Amino acid sequence: MWHFYLIGLFMKSVRIKNSKEEFTIGKIVCVGRNYAEHARELGNELAEKPVLFLKPASTLIYSGEEIIHPDYGNELHHEVELILLIGETIKNADKTAAERAIIGYGVGLDMTLRDVQDGLKKKGHPWTLAKCFDTSAVVSDFILKNDYKLKLDEKLELKVNGVTKQSDTSKSMIFNPTEIVEYISTIMTLEKGDLIFTGTPSGVGRVSRGDKLEAKLGEIAELSCTVC
Repeated sequence: MWHFYLIGLFMKSVRIKNSKEEFTIGKIVCVGRNYAEHARELGNELAEKPVLFLKPASTLIYSGEEIIHPDYGNELHHEVELILLIGETIKNADKTAAERAIIGYGVGLDMTLRDVQDGLKKKGHPWTLAKCFDTSAVVSDFILKNDYKLKLDEKLELKVNGVTKQSDTSKSMIFNPTEIVEYISTIMTLEKGDLIFTGTPSGVGRVSRGDKLEAKLGEIAELSCTVC
């Protein structure tokens, strides 16, 4: 009994706008290099298929909370992203099933220790230390697809201390949300409550302790947090 109580105590969930409904988070699947200009600014080649990595749900924090700058890295970068909320279990989905499985949208930050990531890449090692530290995934409240149909022309924007650093729309993505979900489902089963970070546009950069970050997805989702 105590074991199951502890599991429930530490599980993370996301909230739905204008609703008391919440979704317990399973896994966080992230897509890298999904905006051509961002890939180029980091000197990466464009990928033929989505580049995938995972974050544990324990990395997740919410708007209004603090991002803790890890001591083992010096270049903490912001990456603003459209997030998809998965509403049903799918495996090897076609486009119709993949689109149906997306039930909500939010905006988030994939915080990345760039100097650590660069060092790991040079050694051929996974990006875990650069991507999976506590507070590295920041999320807004989510809006259900039944309440808003995403057009992909919504502005995805990130400000640091009031200055715009990233601004683009999801139309610039190499792989659109349906293609991303369809592809991921061929690799791993997607389940209700999974989140998918769909990649960041160009303009990523360093943040320091004390900086305030504000992210928006059009008029449908927003978040703010500070670095400490």
